[in-house]
Amino acid sequence: MNRFLNAILIILLFSSCSKDTIDPDPVPIPEETMYFPPLTATTWETKSISDLKWNQNAVQPLLDYLELKNSKSLIILVNGRIVLENYFNNHNASANWYWASAGKTLTSTITGIAQQEGLLNINNKVSDYLGTEWTSETLAQESQITCKHLLTMTSGLDDSTDDVNPENLIYKADAGKRWAYHNVYVKLQDVVAKASKQSWENYFNAKLRDKIGMNGNWVQLGVNSVYTSTTRSMARFGLLMLNKGKWENNTILNETFFNEATTTSQNINLGYGYLWWLNGKASYHLPQSQLTFQGNIIPTAPSDMFMALGKNDQKIYVIPSKKMVVIRMGDAADNVNLALSDFDKTLWEKISALYQ
Repeated sequence: MNRFLNAILIILLFSSCSKDTIDPDPVPIPEETMYFPPLTATTWETKSISDLKWNQNAVQPLLDYLELKNSKSLIILVNGRIVLENYFNNHNASANWYWASAGKTLTSTITGIAQQEGLLNINNKVSDYLGTEWTSETLAQESQITCKHLLTMTSGLDDSTDDVNPENLIYKADAGKRWAYHNVYVKLQDVVAKASKQSWENYFNAKLRDKIGMNGNWVQLGVNSVYTSTTRSMARFGLLMLNKGKWENNTILNETFFNEATTTSQNINLGYGYLWWLNGKASYHLPQSQLTFQGNIIPTAPSDMFMALGKNDQKIYVIPSKKMVVIRMGDAADNVNLALSDFDKTLWEKISALYQ
């Protein structure tokens, strides 16, 4: 009987407590909003490792590894806020560095913007914009090549040289039948210039760079058109892509093209979109190889990650599931490489240690 009375008293006591004291159904903490840094100011909100409940002990091994591997800079964003920003080997926040082939994704994005403005259609043949004889192929072979083939690296042109003069653009296979990492994608910049009736750089600056507060410019290095900027500018572009082409409430790139660009674009290299590399697919190809490799491109990284990868380990990693962007600029971590290297695998082991 006493136990029964005690139970009644306990129930009455708890029922009389204020809601502030006992809340059986607490209101969930709202998800943190996405942050976009101002277009012109140098301010950028931060988020600490402790706020994220990440592993502080994993930070220094990551930074030591980056410095050891010839890095210039690292930025990690979560929800747009800077969690880590570090510079190595005499580099600094105001210094520009080249994107190398990571800048291919800028060309992809601008091509999408030009399409949404009605200036071009990626399913149209390249010769609709550049005229015929932009290659050394027969007119029948050349007329098969569309802008989409350039976006997906399936032009069928010989990839043994980076030179994109007509005499070096030679038939290797029918368009769409062979995936090969090739500098011919740069012809898309000519397509955009012709379609927009202005220079590539002016169109790029007006439609992308200035709208998200990037700095930087295009330079011609031999046969390659290369973008250079600060690390934060690279991070701004990564943040735009994390948000599916939107910057705050402004649609820079429409979501339809974004989705096409960041999913498998053809059935030969499953790990490739529109000049974006895709993790988490069943197989992939590497530059300068016709071999098919099974599994994830970077098995230590999240499977939903998509990537801009450039020569000598220039990296933009975008991870939607973690609302994260990771930027690495620098010299080659080990050996000179076009896009991928063993560095990616070890780097992601160390990044993952931050939050696992």
